[in-house]
Amino acid sequence: MPNRSNYIGRFAPSPTGPLHQGSLVAAMASYLDARAHHGSWLVRIEDVDEGRSVPGAAQGILALLRTLGMDWDGEVVWQSRRKQLYQAAAEQLGAHVYPCGCNRREIADSRLGTAPDGSAIYPGTCRHGLAPGKTMRSLRVRVPDRAGHADLIAFTDRAAGPVAQHLASESGDFVLKRADGFWAYQLAVVVDDAQQGVTDIVRGADLIDSTPRQIYLQHLLGLPVPRYLHVPVVRNADGEKLSKQTGALAIAPEDQRQALGALQASAAFLQLPLAPASSVGAFWQAAIPAWANRVKPPFAAA
Repeated sequence: MPNRSNYIGRFAPSPTGPLHQGSLVAAMASYLDARAHHGSWLVRIEDVDEGRSVPGAAQGILALLRTLGMDWDGEVVWQSRRKQLYQAAAEQLGAHVYPCGCNRREIADSRLGTAPDGSAIYPGTCRHGLAPGKTMRSLRVRVPDRAGHADLIAFTDRAAGPVAQHLASESGDFVLKRADGFWAYQLAVVVDDAQQGVTDIVRGADLIDSTPRQIYLQHLLGLPVPRYLHVPVVRNADGEKLSKQTGALAIAPEDQRQALGALQASAAFLQLPLAPASSVGAFWQAAIPAWANRVKPPFAAA
């Protein structure tokens, strides 16, 4: 793998609970990709939704990463401390942003359909101003109309290959600031990745449908578009994405043997051909070159 010291990757967990196998797989993939490219690996705590943050969860995640030998570069960034950056970005968007007075019931009743990620496709009710008696509940960004395919966002994912999405029909005008006052994930992640100089985003495939919206914001804000690699997500016996909501068990190794077990299980899911390691350090010494061989184009999807 060539030396690309300008590579900057990141892992950005939400502190809504402890790390589980699904999130460890995403962390491992991003860590391995950064180290295989001789690049930097950053950690950012995505606690912009402070209402869902669990006290102590972020510290637990950071401690676990250390235990598993995943040392990050630089200081940890916390989204909850960066609100002024998101405000400045929203102001920069100018006329592309408008106030929305619709509540959830109204959106559900009038939606154009359901986006690939499960969110309602907003019909643009407030695009031309708030109706009489309405007050602003959220801020939305205006996406291009379908005419002439102006709304088409396309990119090449290192795993999935070419991906294209029509924002007008598959997303609609999406939220930048929520009714509860918190900045939305789509804006925060775009601002943070650019401000931190992230060149490569490696994360779970459940987020691939959010990528066109993020690329659209990058275009509007004049920001560089990173390279993307979306890896398969871990699922439970019912086929559901493994998450805190679906009963995912926390990773809490009590000794090196258990730490190795967690690492080896995640490596096996990523289809890395590794022999049993004698220590956490030995695991990474074998895993990094194995990943470097795996990601030689094209990426071998699991």
